[in-house]
Amino acid sequence: MRAPGAEGGGRGVGLAFALLGAIGFSFKAILVKLAYRHGVDAETLLALRMGFSLPFFLAMGVVASRRAAAPIAARDWGWMLVLGLIGYYFASYLDFLGLRYISATLERLILYTYPTLVIVASALFLGKPITKRMGAALALCYLGIAVALGHDFRFAGGGAGEVALGSLLVFGSAVAFAIYLMGNGEVVGRTGATRFSAYATSFACLGAIAQFFALREPALLLAQPWQVYGLSLAMAVVSTVAPVWLVSEAIRRLGAGPVSLTGSIGPASTILLGWLLLDEPVGAIQLIGTAMVVGGVLVMARKPA
Repeated sequence: MRAPGAEGGGRGVGLAFALLGAIGFSFKAILVKLAYRHGVDAETLLALRMGFSLPFFLAMGVVASRRAAAPIAARDWGWMLVLGLIGYYFASYLDFLGLRYISATLERLILYTYPTLVIVASALFLGKPITKRMGAALALCYLGIAVALGHDFRFAGGGAGEVALGSLLVFGSAVAFAIYLMGNGEVVGRTGATRFSAYATSFACLGAIAQFFALREPALLLAQPWQVYGLSLAMAVVSTVAPVWLVSEAIRRLGAGPVSLTGSIGPASTILLGWLLLDEPVGAIQLIGTAMVVGGVLVMARKPA
């Protein structure tokens, strides 16, 4: 069954929104790597990104709450706090730390495997069986990651140890996001997707800002080069707020299934942007690994016949 508004032009707009959202999310890694060139640390950069994002998400939540039929229950506020801190703050922090050591392309590929983690966790903790098709897709995904890792090991300036560390940090980010996805289903049904995303992300923003003040001197926020502020603002608008809204609108027009498939453009766009803006080397091995990961995730996303 199609989502409301999926006919005609609404479907085309929904597809455009989904693709732009996927590219926007992927562009974050490029902006982080560019900001690191100006000497900023992960804690400061994350606080700036979240600080610029917070007013937008609060406004989004207020507007969605005014349109909602019922207020948010106290227990759902608690769930949004916990899941927001896990899925947006903690996941983002690990991702920012990992990007110190690995290429933007490898980061995007590792993050892109979060659907496989949901499937594995569902099998381990919820007793949901892994079919042969899913098992083959899982194997393809992680073999693709191994191939892409080989590419980064070859070109690593800091050595294999740093690539391994960065990969583990980003994988931890993917695990945190998978936990967030597993926990938000029931809550979203009660609060609505827009309110949930807006307030969960607002809690994540507050967590990142609190972490900065706990670990760094406040004056450090005012001591950054102008490029860091510009890149942080771009990260907030282009790679945080806009994609959340675009994907939400795309799901409203198309439904969650088709929108999830458009995420496959993310790794490809990161390869292109990394090559254009970061001078990251692109080779046949990396492209093969990317194709394997994307193919595996698409196989898992496809409904069985």
